[in-house]
Amino acid sequence: MFRYQSVFFLILRRLRTPLILLISILAISVLGLTLAPGLPDEQGNPQYLSFFHALYFMSYTATTIGFGEVPYDFSNQQRLWVIACIYMSVIGWAYTLGSVFALLSDRNLQQAIATQRFARSVRRLREPFYLVCGYGETGRLICDALDRLGYRIVVLELDQLKVGQIELQSYAADVPALTADASDPETLRLAGLTHSHCAGVLALTDDDSANLAVAISARLLAPRLPSLCRATRRETAANMASFGTRHIINPFQKFAEYLELALHAPAAWRLLIWLTGLPGTTIEQHRDPPRGPWILCGHGRFGRFIAEALDREEVPLTIIDRAPPKGDEHPWIIGDGTGADALTEAGVDKAVGVIACTSSDVDNLSAAVTARDLNPGLFIILRQNQFTNHALFDAFESDLNMVPSQVIAHECLAVLTTPLLVPFLDEMKRRPDVWCHELVEKLTQRYGWKVPRVWSERINIARAPALYRRLMQGHSVTIGDLLRDPRDRNQPLACTVLLLQRDDDKDLHLPPDDTDLRASDELLLVGHAQAQRQLEMLLRNEYTLHYAVSGRELTRGWIWRKFLSESQR
Repeated sequence: MFRYQSVFFLILRRLRTPLILLISILAISVLGLTLAPGLPDEQGNPQYLSFFHALYFMSYTATTIGFGEVPYDFSNQQRLWVIACIYMSVIGWAYTLGSVFALLSDRNLQQAIATQRFARSVRRLREPFYLVCGYGETGRLICDALDRLGYRIVVLELDQLKVGQIELQSYAADVPALTADASDPETLRLAGLTHSHCAGVLALTDDDSANLAVAISARLLAPRLPSLCRATRRETAANMASFGTRHIINPFQKFAEYLELALHAPAAWRLLIWLTGLPGTTIEQHRDPPRGPWILCGHGRFGRFIAEALDREEVPLTIIDRAPPKGDEHPWIIGDGTGADALTEAGVDKAVGVIACTSSDVDNLSAAVTARDLNPGLFIILRQNQFTNHALFDAFESDLNMVPSQVIAHECLAVLTTPLLVPFLDEMKRRPDVWCHELVEKLTQRYGWKVPRVWSERINIARAPALYRRLMQGHSVTIGDLLRDPRDRNQPLACTVLLLQRDDDKDLHLPPDDTDLRASDELLLVGHAQAQRQLEMLLRNEYTLHYAVSGRELTRGWIWRKFLSESQR
């Protein structure tokens, strides 16, 4: 209600002077007409207009500039006064219209109207949606992926140009978006932070302080709501963790963990990027990062995480940076890595890999090109700061590109859309690399290297009513019985159960097909989108489920069921 009143009172404040002027002109004109003597009547007495006739006359005169003299012809004194009133009203209306046009172009009014329209759109949402704070490269990638997965989105962005780009995207559903500061708690509340259908909030701005403010607001206003916050500084991440923020994503730290995993367990790394990729993309099969001497160009925030990851894997590392070392024990070359002299001094001819991770895309590409000229067999990792430079990085064909927006998008989608995927990935990292190699070969042979659909299903009355009722009636249903094509039960569904989670904490990883299902079980599945739709039909439709499990059509109708049950006795 406050937002509606603010727009109304803003209009009144801006039009206060024109409205007072129009009212004053009308009042003076009416008063003058009642005082001006008219033509004499039959007795010779001058006639005067009543207030009603004077107001009636001035109302249509001031708005149309066309009139008839009512209720009788005017005298010269009345006509002289009407002439003055016409010019006063024209001036008053001209001033008022100018004020109205100026008001319509006022940015404060436009923002107030946009806020009112935005709030109304958010209130009308009746399906789960995610609140995305920040529509930069990361926000756009996540919004595209969420839209493909069928989720609604609400966006807060400080840059008006980026908000305008949302309308140019071909999203399946309208995306309510507002140009506003996401660090304002009232703005977050207006955007649906406390909405009953809000499924999560993502703080993805380029400002760590703004992301911290969103994290605090989410923790206090919606403590049960999943929140994912971007943090590029260690201090910000520590601050977020201090008040219980559950998911803090540092793209530099996350990529360093990926690199460490790739060095330690290459198959697990390939499986991770395949399962957490952006929907609709195809994973390129890179060669595994080799072990041996590496060269790191740039020792900033990203470079320090990379150095720590390589140290944990006991990989020899030489650092090239403009700043002198501060208590660092690595071999250090002062330079920028773009010249052959610094790379040669760092031993590029004997190195197995180069990581160009400065904050300049031009410097990173220059260092990579020079290094490859000096040693064509190098494994090259490039940091891409700006998505707009993707054509240059694609043309160079490095082994790995570190794009912060993509790293954050992958992690956000894994946590938000399929929470059960996180414990599976944690278990995968603890397994031997041989186990991961066999699994990734099995899955990619069946589904290809295009990023599959990863989803979870819980067996309860809301998500799987048909299966839940069948289990509660005492029937036995195995995973193999469930994963059958509803059109031809002899054909399996194009999906695989990766994890079966139970209330007794006895999780089963890659459970066999003869595993009996129980009520309240939760399944993590990977496969094709069509298989997901078919499985949902099996879980919800008792006729389809009965055919898939037993191979017989379930009789439709109470009379036929009663007849068959009597005949089978």
